[in-house]
Amino acid sequence: MKQARNWSVLLGAGFLMATSAVGPGFLTQTTVFTQALGASFGFVILTSILIDLGVQLTIWRVIAVSEMRAQDIANTVLPGLGGFISFLIVLGGLAFNIGNVGGAGLGLQVLFGIPVEVGAALAAALTIAIFLVKEAGKAMDRFAQLMGLLMILIIVYVVFTSEPPVGEALVRTFAPTKLDVMAIVTLVGGTVGGYITFAGGHRLLDAGVKGPAALPQVMTSAVAGITVASVIRVLLFLAALGVVSQGLTIAADNPPASVFQLAAGNFGYKLFGVVMFAAAVTSVIGSAYTSVSFMKSFHPSINRHENRLIIGFIIVSALIFITIGKPVSLLILAGALNGFILPITLATMLVAAYRKKVVGEYRHPLWLAVVGVLVVLVMTWMSAQVFTQQIGGLFS
Repeated sequence: MKQARNWSVLLGAGFLMATSAVGPGFLTQTTVFTQALGASFGFVILTSILIDLGVQLTIWRVIAVSEMRAQDIANTVLPGLGGFISFLIVLGGLAFNIGNVGGAGLGLQVLFGIPVEVGAALAAALTIAIFLVKEAGKAMDRFAQLMGLLMILIIVYVVFTSEPPVGEALVRTFAPTKLDVMAIVTLVGGTVGGYITFAGGHRLLDAGVKGPAALPQVMTSAVAGITVASVIRVLLFLAALGVVSQGLTIAADNPPASVFQLAAGNFGYKLFGVVMFAAAVTSVIGSAYTSVSFMKSFHPSINRHENRLIIGFIIVSALIFITIGKPVSLLILAGALNGFILPITLATMLVAAYRKKVVGEYRHPLWLAVVGVLVVLVMTWMSAQVFTQQIGGLFS
């Protein structure tokens, strides 16, 4: 019974991270960049998966062996750094969550024809109900698993109906004809940047899966999460590529919905509603849960009233969306912000991996350290390039 419970926690943490990564922004970004880069977008996906591995495996290991949350680790490395990182992550998490609530509302609008604002309110109510359950952690784990599997099954169907050129996609994944630094930074920032990187690690910590002895279980959970996110990423890319390769025009106002509709007709459009709702509502949960976990170090009472704060976070996100509307520019800004946060948080964790007062006698694998340093350098350079482009665009 205990072993079954443990597997549920491990898979739940993995799926929480994966479904947090696969939100409304993820669906839109994948479709838009596939339309722009064609089969060469496979290279961007491969790059993001490799970066994902280097980032997640290091961060999950350090959190587990230190038995501390990321912000506490950062404060141990440099006093005050944890507060700074927490501020950035909570700010980015709120920005994304406004879009996530809106995405869930859009999914319900597609399915039932109700106004987006009403759908957003209903989706917020559903996620709040999960945190009102006595065993909220268990409910969250199960819900993330169910929604993740549902998304995979639906996207597999759409891939078959869109008939993508799989051979060309495979070739261009390793030999791209087009490269786009902005695409890499955006995709990485939206899938392993900000709060997403810590969702699974913090969930395992709260579930008591921690310490050097738990590393095999932690790695199992991390790999499961990375695999799920990567599978969804690849399948969505293939579905969009199938539509693009047929010369069909993807609607600019809602690119992912257009892909599903062009691939499978009106039934496909309804399936998009299910996928959008599943992707958005799980991201609402992941964003709210992880953002509040970064507040726990500020005051002991926050830990005691965690679920209430998570519910408050969701309510604020929903109210901002309902009163102001879907902040597209805010989502873009949040994605860029996450791209900048990643090098800071990963560099902090790499330093912590070699501090005895943080990890004790634990020895971080050399290959992970090398990969981590490369990711920090590459993402810093790429983020600087994107930042320069954005600034240049403002004054041109």
